[in-house]
Amino acid sequence: MYKAAVIGDRDSILGFKALGIDVFDEKHVIPSKIIEELAQKNYAVVFITEDILYRIDDAMEKYSDSSLPAIIPIPSNKGSKGLGMENIRKAAEKAIGADILFNDR
Repeated sequence: MYKAAVIGDRDSILGFKALGIDVFDEKHVIPSKIIEELAQKNYAVVFITEDILYRIDDAMEKYSDSSLPAIIPIPSNKGSKGLGMENIRKAAEKAIGADILFNDR
């Protein structure tokens, strides 16, 4: 059976524990290393707060073409930086060949 995890600051991720999702506080793990471990342990989805997304560029690149684990950026308790939507835009543009998501850039 597949599992789900979330990585981020304690205040942003603690609520996920009530949903049965494994939580990993960024102060106690190295995000790129824990993603590698989670990929080996049958995790299908890894949510990661946008605040630490820039620190895992190597893992994002490695798993961008893999079906598992799906690495999903989520806003932290400080709000969204728009990185999740930007990743969706890039994936759609890669798959279709054009930016079909309209925005006000």
